Amino acid sequence: MAWRGRSAFGRKRRVREVIAAPYTPLLSLAVENEVKGKLIAEHSRADKDTGSPEVQIALSNARIKELTEHLKTHAKDHHSRRGLLLLVGKQRRLLNYLRDTDVERYRALVAKLGIRR
Repeated sequence: MAWRGRSAFGRKRRVREVIAAPYTPLLSLAVENEVKGKLIAEHSRADKDTGSPEVQIALSNARIKELTEHLKTHAKDHHSRRGLLLLVGKQRRLLNYLRDTDVERYRALVAKLGIRR
């Protein structure tokens, strides 16, 4: 510890020098982009299709699985839990849209991803 400056009351204060460990995510960005590219290629309806409901649902499904595993080990991470709940709601709305517009595409996607059993 080192002595640094003075506090608001004129007393010297101690400041701890913290050496933070570098952040290492579970998946590197390159691996994450590869996984995302494979999902897009597998579920796209045309070349360079990233906006179709099938692609969006597949990507959100992968993220939901990842966040679920994260929350199993970090039960008190309420910020990630909120993000997960928002993502589940968005996926549900996309699935409802797909079901209302084209039932066959909806059934094929649900069977392929193994959701809504």
